[in-house]
Amino acid sequence: MIDIESIDRMIKRIRAESPLIHCITNTVVQNFTANGLLSLGASPVMSDAPEEAGEMARLAKGLLINIGTLHDETIRAMEAALRSANEAGVPAVLDPVGVGSTTFRTKAVQRLLTLGRFTVIRGNVAEVANTIGRSLPIKGVDGGTVSRDIAVDVARQAARALGAVVAATGPEDVVTDGERTIIVQNGDPLMSRVTGVGCLLGAVVAAFLSVEGDPFRAAAGALIAYGIAGEMARETLSQRPESGAAVLSGAYGIAFLDALDALHDGAIDRRARWTVPGEMTSFNI
Repeated sequence: MIDIESIDRMIKRIRAESPLIHCITNTVVQNFTANGLLSLGASPVMSDAPEEAGEMARLAKGLLINIGTLHDETIRAMEAALRSANEAGVPAVLDPVGVGSTTFRTKAVQRLLTLGRFTVIRGNVAEVANTIGRSLPIKGVDGGTVSRDIAVDVARQAARALGAVVAATGPEDVVTDGERTIIVQNGDPLMSRVTGVGCLLGAVVAAFLSVEGDPFRAAAGALIAYGIAGEMARETLSQRPESGAAVLSGAYGIAFLDALDALHDGAIDRRARWTVPGEMTSFNI
């Protein structure tokens, strides 16, 4: 399904090719997303003007649509970009932030799913569930915690219904195309306490898709590498003499960007952790 060598290869290709990733994302995270892609080795463009979104999507190697701060103009840009990406064969990622929390947000996602195709859907379990009309509690743009079995069931159902790979994130991340499924066990709790870390993941998935033709392998590799970066960031801060026992979330965001830049073969090989649903033992990939 996925292996260490393929993750290393994807990271090396991103750094060698510097693929252009078109991000129509929320205004809260634009700067962090751009810097995160640069740290990984990709090239970000943050165009959200309806007048050029379609043209820009054709030029890109990957597209991210993140609905975090929606308004009519960004919806027009998203629709134009998605149409062009589909026509040009550019892989597209949807981050349905907070879908199910408001009628406006839910209708926007339904419209996008009707209009075009997404290669990967990336969201927390509640967002993934609400994307297919399966209600799970959501507070603002944050989802709650559910059992592993529910997370796997929701993700598989969504993947089959939408014809896309689904990456349902949480304390453990479920990646599935409806048939193949892995549970990624890398990551750090502080990743959920820094604005932008969750949203950047969608852009990173788009970057991995730009260099890997199998969307399941691309999404799985992206989430494993991303979780490892989260662990490396905490370790870096914990080793600073001034940190003591505490790692502050403000410093963590910068350390996380540095960790993306520092990803290398040895880090992936030593740290990658995953399991398959139904198996009791976790394995290094």
